[in-house]
Amino acid sequence: MKKNNFALIGAAGYIAPRHLRAIKENDQNLSAILDPNDSVGIIDSYFPEASYFKEYERFDRHCEMLRRAGEKDRIHYVSICSPNYLHDAHIRFALRADANAICEKPLVLNPWNADALSLLEDETGRKIYTILQLRHHPAIIGLKTKIKNSPKNKKHDIILTYITPRGKWYHFSWKGNIVKSGGVATNIGVHFFDMLTWIFGNTKSSVLHYSTDEKASGLLELENANVKWFLSLDKNDLSAGDKTYRSISIDGEEIEFSEGFTDLHTISYKEILEGRGYGVEDAKSSVETVYEIRNSIPAGLKGEYHPLLKKIKL
Repeated sequence: MKKNNFALIGAAGYIAPRHLRAIKENDQNLSAILDPNDSVGIIDSYFPEASYFKEYERFDRHCEMLRRAGEKDRIHYVSICSPNYLHDAHIRFALRADANAICEKPLVLNPWNADALSLLEDETGRKIYTILQLRHHPAIIGLKTKIKNSPKNKKHDIILTYITPRGKWYHFSWKGNIVKSGGVATNIGVHFFDMLTWIFGNTKSSVLHYSTDEKASGLLELENANVKWFLSLDKNDLSAGDKTYRSISIDGEEIEFSEGFTDLHTISYKEILEGRGYGVEDAKSSVETVYEIRNSIPAGLKGEYHPLLKKIKL
């Protein structure tokens, strides 16, 4: 595999170590790093020789200098781990720097942002890739095969539950700002919605039953499934002793995929480097789904809703 030069934006964030590890384990080189927060000691575990920049302007100048130095030194890929609302701006930077972009989920917050990026791909000749890691999980791949071989036109019944508590800090950071993060459904749910639409088809309709800063629930009708979903950051929704809870049941059968998450970014990078990565069109369905959820008015608890909502005091 060819050795490429990478730059990374957002090294101080939660997800950055997975990208650093993926670059390292695929035997690539990290040349430059940008993050306005200088708590980036994690770099020492992977690429201690990488140039670090706190200011965007100096990072931009450095990447331009490398571009002019020639093929051997220029940045070939920019990995983007910045806050959600900055993704499309940092993708545009990558393409204008004559590099391909690899962006953490969600690719963008709004569907029209994705359309604009597709135009920029055509203009620059560079590619935009996104991390849709669940599509590489063995259990999910097996499920896709199973559903593909099931009777056509069957409408499956799915219950999705994901509870992953966050502390008080969350609401004071960009993640707690719906304008910047997209809210709970986008911030912690987008990769599940991507996985479900990948397997069961695009979203036909969406009803939001309940929504706060910490949790949300609703009903999605996909082409081949009805999905009752519940996402929560509230520790009070967990059973005693649990630190997190992740569950997907299909037609009453639990899908086990709690293991095997640690290597999925490395696999995603390998696929990208070998020309098989997921791009803008692959990400659009989940972006459209979470956009619709975010801009819906809760319909209350009438009709079908997620079973766990029965336990929530409204």
